[in-house]
Amino acid sequence: MEYDTMMMDGEALGPSVKISAADSMHVDFELNNVDLSFANSLRRVIQAEVPTIAIDLVEVEINNSVLPDEFVAHRLGLIPLDSREIDQLNYSRDCDCDQSCGKCTVTLTLHAKCTSDEIMKVYARDLIVDRDRPNNHIGNPVITDPEGLGSLICKLRKDQEIKLKCIAKKGIAKEHAKWAPTAAVGFEYDPHNKLRHLDLWYETDAQAEWPKSKYADWEEPPAEGEPFDYDAVPSRFYYEVESAGNMEPDTIIQEGIKELQRKLAGLIHGLGENDGMNGDYDGPRSPDGMDGAGWQDQGYTTPYGNPGGTSAWGGGAATSYGTTPYANSGSNGWN
Repeated sequence: MEYDTMMMDGEALGPSVKISAADSMHVDFELNNVDLSFANSLRRVIQAEVPTIAIDLVEVEINNSVLPDEFVAHRLGLIPLDSREIDQLNYSRDCDCDQSCGKCTVTLTLHAKCTSDEIMKVYARDLIVDRDRPNNHIGNPVITDPEGLGSLICKLRKDQEIKLKCIAKKGIAKEHAKWAPTAAVGFEYDPHNKLRHLDLWYETDAQAEWPKSKYADWEEPPAEGEPFDYDAVPSRFYYEVESAGNMEPDTIIQEGIKELQRKLAGLIHGLGENDGMNGDYDGPRSPDGMDGAGWQDQGYTTPYGNPGGTSAWGGGAATSYGTTPYANSGSNGWN
């Protein structure tokens, strides 16, 4: 499958994408006519900044299994949850509720007790999802095994019981890996190493000890004795994206592009704010004390407008004993 850009005089005017393989869990594609910084930025965004939903809080009521509460909570956090249409769920920090509600969280409960002599296994399918959520699928445990069991949570012996409540929240993998939408992201360019970006260590023969990837067949190898081009830059990039199961791989790529666009829009807006652009900027700011003319002086005042000889509390240069460390009165200054 190919997505070609507009052509003029045989040259592409923008990026182009060619999808070489795709299914419900993987997508392999080639990105052309972009620079290395953009291609690597896309890789980083789809790995760490595409929002998903994962269990973040666990309230344990009963747990007399062999696993401690923290161990069970960690395993629950790594269970992939359905994150389709994640935009319908608010970040808990942006929600107007006091602590949690159906607009920013999804509640899951688990209650299992072993009453037989055989070992009882508790799976992700045993989690019950509350109905108070934006849609009917967000927050559902992702179950892909043929038996329809899902991830194993714990094992119980006779008379052992586990009862708990889980709060799933929206987040990104930059905060914690449990929010990662991908299991792996492969990224490659210049399979023949024409640009010498890689310094291959070898014992006898680099060609034999460093096998070429499958993408080497997609590009022309360097000719023998070909001079090195110092102005050459990479323009073809190969991606292999594997989903963690909470999102389809094509959705991950699309959400990554959207997030990259939002970042660039915020950067442009922030840079243009000093050029008279209107609007509020909600990005990082300096402390209020540093705004204004506090820094526009000759260097002898603090950022809060106090003369250099006084502290932020209005006192002089004297210590608590009335003199400077050198026994001079604070009012006389340095002589």
